[in-house]
Amino acid sequence: MSGKTITRADLAEAVFRKVGLSRTESAELVEMVIDEVCSAIVRGDSVKLSSFATFQVREKKERIGRNPKTGEEVPISPRRVMTFKASNVLKSRVLKGHASRKAKSKPKS
Repeated sequence: MSGKTITRADLAEAVFRKVGLSRTESAELVEMVIDEVCSAIVRGDSVKLSSFATFQVREKKERIGRNPKTGEEVPISPRRVMTFKASNVLKSRVLKGHASRKAKSKPKS
C-alpha cells in the first residue's frame, strides 16, 4: 500500500486552506474536535459522524483463550473495546476509489 498517512497537522492545514482560519486557530479547532470525540468514547458514548462512521464502546466478557505457541488455555479478562463501523457512504467511496485506481493501473494491450 502506497497511501500517505494523514496527520493532525495535515487536517489543520486543510482547515486553514478551506475555511480561512489562521494556522493556529485551525490546529486548535482540529484538537478540540478530536478531544471531544475521544472524551465521548471514553465516557462510553457512541460517536456517529454522518456519512463517515460510528465509533462505539463494547463490553467484552471474560473468556478462555489459547496460547498459540504452547496450546495452554489462558483466561482473557473482561475489557472495553472501541469499534469503528464505516458508513455505507464511506464504503462506497472507498470502493469507487479502488475501482478507479485499479482501472488506471491496468496495462493497455
